[in-house]
Amino acid sequence: MIAAKGNTKYNMNVYPSDLSDSQWDEVSKYLDIERTREVDIRSVFNGILYLVKTGCQWRFLPKEYPKYNTVYYYFNTWKHKGVFERMQLNIARLCRRKKGKLEEPTVGIVDSQSVKATLVSTGGHTGFDAGKKIKGIKRHIVVDTLGLLLCVVVHSAAIQDRDGAIIVLTKLKRHWLKIIKIFADGGYQGEILSNKVKDCFQYILEIIKRNELGVFKILPKRWIVERTFSWIDTNRRTAKSYERHTDTVEAVTQIAAIRIMLKQF
Repeated sequence: MIAAKGNTKYNMNVYPSDLSDSQWDEVSKYLDIERTREVDIRSVFNGILYLVKTGCQWRFLPKEYPKYNTVYYYFNTWKHKGVFERMQLNIARLCRRKKGKLEEPTVGIVDSQSVKATLVSTGGHTGFDAGKKIKGIKRHIVVDTLGLLLCVVVHSAAIQDRDGAIIVLTKLKRHWLKIIKIFADGGYQGEILSNKVKDCFQYILEIIKRNELGVFKILPKRWIVERTFSWIDTNRRTAKSYERHTDTVEAVTQIAAIRIMLKQF
């Protein structure tokens, strides 16, 4: 399919990362597509998906998409307006409904992932994770029992998981109102954190520990969030921290989650 705007034609389905018609029908609900523009918004969004999936630089976007500075302008605008976050939250609700679940989850699983910084991203928001020996940022996420992303916060890798948990759960509380229990691994254990989570958020924090050292064993609930990290990492833009600002890393992570969920449409 080809869309024509002005004197320019844009191919709609050139690369595997491009949206199908049914996927675009869902995504377009969150974008102002009624307004007359010289640029085709669907092609702009496809360009963003291509960049996140392949990890290329903005200037290296293929010529089938609008000019890179135009695509970046819309990415930056939608990021600051919270479009990607709203899209991710609402599509997660739809996916839960498709799976026969209630739209609002009652259980969340929290975990963090330290990601190496690059020359571009090195700055005040990066730090050193002494446990994993990684200098960079830390993605803190909460997922539901399906592995769907509910919330993401990005901060310095130097911040302990116990401290980062409070940051991500604060954001989680704003968007998901019916959660009553949070599962976590041993990095979050401790009476102080457990009491704080209960007092501040009214959540029950349940720690899932590894009992047998040196023995591989799939642990209940923990494998779900690890799988989500694996899904996110299939997008090369998330493999390392290439962004100068943490809100950009969060937006890219949300887009990666959107790509995953759109496979159901």
